[in-house]
Amino acid sequence: MPFISRFILLLGVLLVSACAQQAPAFAPPSERPVAANETPWPKNHVLGIAYHDVEDRDPDQAVVAVRTERMIEQLAWLRENDYKPVTIDQILAAHSGGPQLPPKAILLSFDDGYASFYTRVLPVLRAYNWHALLAPVGVWIDTPANQQVDFAGQMRPRSDFLTWEQVREISKSGLVEIAAHTDASHKGILANPQGNLQPAAATRRYDASTGRYETEEAFQARMRTDVVTISEKIRKVVGYKPRVWVWPYGTADGSTLQIINDQGYQMALTLDDGLDALDNLMSSPRFLVASDPDGEHFANSIVAVQSDAPMRVVHVDLDNVYDPDPAQQEINLGKLIQRMADMGANTVFLQAFADPQGDGLVHSLYFPNRHLPVRADIFDRVAWQLRTRPTSKSSPGCRC
Repeated sequence: MPFISRFILLLGVLLVSACAQQAPAFAPPSERPVAANETPWPKNHVLGIAYHDVEDRDPDQAVVAVRTERMIEQLAWLRENDYKPVTIDQILAAHSGGPQLPPKAILLSFDDGYASFYTRVLPVLRAYNWHALLAPVGVWIDTPANQQVDFAGQMRPRSDFLTWEQVREISKSGLVEIAAHTDASHKGILANPQGNLQPAAATRRYDASTGRYETEEAFQARMRTDVVTISEKIRKVVGYKPRVWVWPYGTADGSTLQIINDQGYQMALTLDDGLDALDNLMSSPRFLVASDPDGEHFANSIVAVQSDAPMRVVHVDLDNVYDPDPAQQEINLGKLIQRMADMGANTVFLQAFADPQGDGLVHSLYFPNRHLPVRADIFDRVAWQLRTRPTSKSSPGCRC
């Protein structure tokens, strides 16, 4: 058969095959999937956005900094896409049944109290006439001008941080509410026998010399002192007690939550994902601006927050992590973390009791308690590593 004839025959077969395929069923526009950025903004929802330091160049990711030009680009994108910064007054009023929040409501917040808020952020807020929240750490702002700031164990220049005089001036701008970010608890403390450092505002300190944990009474006394101290410092400077609590590292704790409730706080900000539906203002999520994102990555992230992410749940039996050999146990833990990343799991339930015989009976536990033997004190270690340890397919869980 001549080449041309074979070619025409083959083309005919391909056309017939294509025509034989089923066309997708017709769906009217009202039934078609809608992109997250095109869905109506849910009633009385707000998107929290958490910034930290703002630098002209070489943003330090140890403090989750962004370049000045990129922050300006990000705020400009928000403005051009009709996002509306709202105040704490508006949020509390909407929560209490008052005027609704506008569509695409956002709460801008700046943590830690960096000097860049005064020099780089405040001028932009004034130009836009936008409101924001500033949450300084008490002892960092207290540091004398001739000393360095003890930034969670790292010494940083005093010039990196605001002064109380600047905080007072910022509060008088009419655009910025001052929140509390603890007085002296924005740091890590020893949390378990394996040596993990975890947020001081949500952790019972582990004493390696005695092998004991801080009692609940001692923890509450420590945090009550911290909350009262920072609340009074802010009141003396700006003329009002703070009503918004910002969790260091985004990690919340029930006992501390009760203390800030007792001190009159009306809102507490985490670093969890999602929009705030105003149904639980003491656990308000925020999007963390990290890794100095350019405009495209920032916009994609903001739109993604508006989507309902599926929950990918995995149940993990700690019997499969435990090993009498600590080195092998760490290997097991590393494999577990990598497997969770490979599976795309975002929620892990840990079985905290030991059942090596598989008979369903609780023989011992993997955490200290007053009722049953402790097979190994590893629950906290595994939970913390799952939350924060980076893998080849996941990013570090930096929550500052």
